[in-house]
Amino acid sequence: MPYHIALLSDTFPPDPGGLAVSAARLAHGIAAHGHQVAVFAPTSHLPPGEVRSFRQDAVQVWRFGAQRKPDATLAEWFDLLLARHAEAPFDLFHAYFVARSGFVAVYAGRSVGVPSIISARGNDLDRAVFDPAKAAHIRYALDHASRVTANTQQLVARAQALAPARSIHHIPNGVASDLFSPGPADTALGQRLGLKAGQPVLAFVGEARAKKGLALLLLAFRELAQRRPLTLWLLGGVRPGPDSDLVALFQRQNPQLDLVITSAREHQQMPAAYRLIDLLVLPSLHDGLPNALLEGMATARPIVASCAGGIPDVLRHEANGLLVPPGQIEPLIAAIERLLDDEALRVHLGSAARASVIHTYTPAAEIAANLELYHDLCADRA
Repeated sequence: MPYHIALLSDTFPPDPGGLAVSAARLAHGIAAHGHQVAVFAPTSHLPPGEVRSFRQDAVQVWRFGAQRKPDATLAEWFDLLLARHAEAPFDLFHAYFVARSGFVAVYAGRSVGVPSIISARGNDLDRAVFDPAKAAHIRYALDHASRVTANTQQLVARAQALAPARSIHHIPNGVASDLFSPGPADTALGQRLGLKAGQPVLAFVGEARAKKGLALLLLAFRELAQRRPLTLWLLGGVRPGPDSDLVALFQRQNPQLDLVITSAREHQQMPAAYRLIDLLVLPSLHDGLPNALLEGMATARPIVASCAGGIPDVLRHEANGLLVPPGQIEPLIAAIERLLDDEALRVHLGSAARASVIHTYTPAAEIAANLELYHDLCADRA
């Protein structure tokens, strides 16, 4: 029996970031199983109050202009969801975040008798929970959702610390290892993107920002580039505001360094981009389970990453990558230099990384785990 699912997410493609990618993967994966999916997400690209609806393959997407005040945005989200529910009732509300969309989904669901699922991801239990304006919403959502999921073991533990009576379902992200696969580097593509032929490429994938260890990465790159030819590639751009100001200052102070910044590429184009990377570096201070980590592992990239969030759920030190303490520059530099100096180790860790994710961290497993919850909730409701 097909279900009618409302998926609420703070971001959705073409918005940048891992949350948007993950929400799209779930929406299209559920739709591929024959269910109706409608996505509700705010956007800064529409005037406040304006609503637009369009089809993205089999998924109906509703975008609405975010209001200047956060509470007004949440109220509009709530009203839009229930207005669509009145026209074509949903069987379930699923929110991909706890602090904002999770609160709206649970409150709306309890208002009209529809079950709700909230999924803890990224920093909503890392940082948002310490914001007094969001903490009450988080507690309400955790206490009253029909089901709670989290994509890392750390988030499972933190959700249970806030709501000890709840059972939290661990559903990690998946990666399409048939799409993200090893292969020869397209040197012509690298030249078009500004990468120097024959020069090792360190890369960070995703929107570069403070919590992802941007400042640490820049300092490590500067130190290493004084010892050897080296390119740092920020694939996914830099978050506007203080983070982009930091990068602009770094470029002015170090004009001789090969720092390449490109915007996010289409999903289907990303495997070719990963194949241009000699070493993927993810020095996050806080994180969930980054899509870039799984994608890099699936394409057999050697990886240096911090043991933050859900990264050590997947990346094992010395087995399929190198882990370093978050926020410490010397271990980061040493790990990068070690891999740059040892091609055999890079190949070994890259191969082991792909083997680690190819069967366990799949979109099929991720979708199946969510569908199991949908079946349970909708059967109970029936």
